[in-house]
Amino acid sequence: MKRKLICLLTLVALVAVGVPAEVLAKNRAVADESGSIDKAARRAAQQARRANRAARQHPALFHAASASATQYLLDAGRWRKKHTQAVRAAGGELVFAHGPTGLALAVSSNPDFLDEVTGAASFLFAEEDVFVDWDQPPLVESVVTPGDETFFPLQWNMVAIDAPGAWAAGCDGSGARVAVIDGGLYHIHPDIAPNLDAACSASFVPGVPYTTDTGTFWHGTHVAGIVLGADNGFGIIGVAPGATLMHLKALHAGSGSFGAVIGAVLFAADPASFGAGCTQRADIINMSLGALFFKSSFPGFHSAAAKAVNFAGSRGVLVISAAANNGLDIGQFADLTVIPAQSGSGLAISATGPVDFANGGSNYRRIASYTNYGEDLVTLAAPGGDFTLFPVGAWFLDMVLSTCRGTSTPPTFSFCFAAGTSMASPAAAGVAALIKGANPGISKGALKTKLMNTADDEGKVGKDEFYGHGFVNARRACTE
Repeated sequence: MKRKLICLLTLVALVAVGVPAEVLAKNRAVADESGSIDKAARRAAQQARRANRAARQHPALFHAASASATQYLLDAGRWRKKHTQAVRAAGGELVFAHGPTGLALAVSSNPDFLDEVTGAASFLFAEEDVFVDWDQPPLVESVVTPGDETFFPLQWNMVAIDAPGAWAAGCDGSGARVAVIDGGLYHIHPDIAPNLDAACSASFVPGVPYTTDTGTFWHGTHVAGIVLGADNGFGIIGVAPGATLMHLKALHAGSGSFGAVIGAVLFAADPASFGAGCTQRADIINMSLGALFFKSSFPGFHSAAAKAVNFAGSRGVLVISAAANNGLDIGQFADLTVIPAQSGSGLAISATGPVDFANGGSNYRRIASYTNYGEDLVTLAAPGGDFTLFPVGAWFLDMVLSTCRGTSTPPTFSFCFAAGTSMASPAAAGVAALIKGANPGISKGALKTKLMNTADDEGKVGKDEFYGHGFVNARRACTE
């Protein structure tokens, strides 16, 4: 049994951060006639096959004992043996239990589980887990086939943050590890497979591997491509094409529980404690997901999310999240908060996008029509795309192009357009990965400071409600 929230914006809005729309792109890329396309495709296919073999060894590290079981989020302050015993005595099974934070996710078919577990041991918080529609399905789905070789001319978002300037300076994110907490990953995509650490990727969705999702878009695949799409002469390129991906599935078909998201954050920061064979944590976490809540509702869940994010920070992990897509000045609503964007020590990213890129529109730093904003919310801004011209002309080119699942069966691969703060957050995470790769010993605090100090001041002078500390600049982040 699941407790699931689906609310209207006028009440408690649980909103899509990711994909207002995506459509078929016209063939605007110039094909390479030299034969390098075929060579790149063959290399990509070989890498994809290796990734597929690796992923089969780690299909789903965490699963519920029964499909009929109910999930419970628990906070013991610090998890001890007595808490494990209490869960088992109450007829429950632990999905995970994290000792340092005391946070745990349990499943049980016992209708009296909560009463019995809290009677057997002391807990700060114990509730049935809440399932949230973090991302809504896309309005339109279409794809670009890979036969057009490179789509970089359509990647205005990379130009917006001057990623080519960073690459020219020798920055590609090599050595940095980025955990993408999202939906499923199309792990054999040639722009994903080369950078995937399958041994440190996992699913927190009961019984569903991290390499699985529904539909033909796959939000998590699009997000991962923006962060670190491979530099392989094929398809698209990410901000930090040399970085390593830890993909942690917490959503399925756009929905996921608080417990799954919290577990994924803890795993990214402290994988060794999960006993899954992965010991190398992430340097950066990206969460292109968000929900708008009343502060007075579900306080235990808000506290648990903040606790997880703060723990990640204490382990040296920079957490970056999308600001969400309500188009609201969050600062004007005293009782509203965006989770996880405003959870703990994390950073929140607003979105920008051009109008009529197809006909020369180049104001890439224009605030997007849908983005949330507010001085207490936004840390930085990054390119997320827009769709204000819909359905006129090539309006879709104002959105962000990246990897997606597509409609074809393996081994063909696809690329999709999408817009949202979901696309802005991974751009900022990619810039953070460039900094980390160029400065391997940098602390989390220094990384955060450098990311903000090298951003371009846009809008009002100084920190403002739309851009926060500024618009991320990849070249400056690598050269200053």
